[in-house]
Amino acid sequence: MSFISIVLVIIVAFFAGMEGILDEWQFHQPLVACTLVGLVTGHPAEGIMLGGSLQLIALGWANIGAAVAPDAALASIASAIIMVKGLTGAANVTSVISTSIAAAVPLSVAGLFLTMVVRTIAIPVVHAMDAAADRGDFAAIDRWQMAAIAMQGVRIAIPAAALCFVPAEAVQAALSAMPAWLADGMAIGGGMIAAVGYAMVLNMIATPEVWPFFALGFVVAAISQLTLIALGVIGVCIALLYVGLKEAAANGGGGGGSTDPLGDILDNY
Repeated sequence: MSFISIVLVIIVAFFAGMEGILDEWQFHQPLVACTLVGLVTGHPAEGIMLGGSLQLIALGWANIGAAVAPDAALASIASAIIMVKGLTGAANVTSVISTSIAAAVPLSVAGLFLTMVVRTIAIPVVHAMDAAADRGDFAAIDRWQMAAIAMQGVRIAIPAAALCFVPAEAVQAALSAMPAWLADGMAIGGGMIAAVGYAMVLNMIATPEVWPFFALGFVVAAISQLTLIALGVIGVCIALLYVGLKEAAANGGGGGGSTDPLGDILDNY
């Protein structure tokens, strides 16, 4: 990568790290982060492919209670850099992307350790903000706030910079040295991880009353003539009918209204 590309990658990594906390512009999401890294390094199509695959995995990553989700920002940025390095002189682009996907999971776990370190360092920052609040110094509170958020950006920018300065030949040699059974296993594992991400989402939202819709989705998706827009319209219509029937049941079921319950529901819209 050129010097300008490295600088741009570090900037993207910095914003991705901050967005992991701010969660406003979604720069830390794999689809956005990998696309931006691919764009600034001259591999936009490969970045979108990697980001889309990783996004399926990250769908199930969420902070629930005291459980902290894997770090999507570090996983996205680092795996995208590994992909760009591996694409230098690589004949099999799909293999490089599959290897990068498999590397994202251990990288996300490493990101949890970095998050713990940064949040530990941020404890004195909180005390400094409390002291500034006691003094009524709101400008100091803002400065400490920006410093704490910047630490989250540096948490991703430093590993990204280190990966950028690793020679592309070293990354390509490491990928080429992998035996076929290991590369195929990592590709299969990456596909399974995407399924696990979906399963985690389903586990959080699944209730007995929505399982029929889950099964119905597979049936409707098998109709090849239906486009994604058509499937989306069908989903919205089913959702509206479901919400209407649920509200009707909550209001006393068939005790009132006309003899056409669906007509009563549609009249409310």
